[in-house]
Amino acid sequence: MKPIRALFWDVGGVLLSNAWDQEERARAVERFGLDARQFEPLHREAVAELEQGRITLDEYLSRTVFWQSRDISRSDFSSYMFSLSRARTDVLEYARLLAPRHRMATINNESRELNEYRIQKFGLDGIFPLFVSSCYVGVRKPDPGIYRLALELTQIPPEECCFIDDRPANIQGARGAGLRAVLFENLHQLRKSLEQQGVTP
Repeated sequence: MKPIRALFWDVGGVLLSNAWDQEERARAVERFGLDARQFEPLHREAVAELEQGRITLDEYLSRTVFWQSRDISRSDFSSYMFSLSRARTDVLEYARLLAPRHRMATINNESRELNEYRIQKFGLDGIFPLFVSSCYVGVRKPDPGIYRLALELTQIPPEECCFIDDRPANIQGARGAGLRAVLFENLHQLRKSLEQQGVTP
């Protein structure tokens, strides 16, 4: 088996908390007194365009929250969205230790505004030189196209790459593109799985 030369990482759920997943949306709905039965269908209609960079966060909020008059401001709502992000410091530190010996990149589904905020807030650009984010490339996981694009950008054969994600569908998509993959549960399990494939700091 050839050694792994590149590591591709999911962001939300692995390196950081999720940015705008079900739990985060539920917290915002409760905080601002929205009706989840109204909000969630509108979210589902808009989220693909948001994460593929076809609409801005402000346009998304116009379609999902501020389609009617509210007693809250857009800035308060978006600031709260950003505030929900938290670092998984143990996993970030492990990724930082691996970076000198491996080509490192992210493959993640995220809106442009949240993606860029999280890169800067948590210093991801100090670990990863490449961000294959859905908002930049217009393709979302688990579409095989996003994995193929990451391979093209790094110019490393898929069998020498490993993708790390916490969602089985995304792992399946990566394996369908020929990459090795690890389903993330926690740092101990991740470290052990990568060591079994010869990946060490």
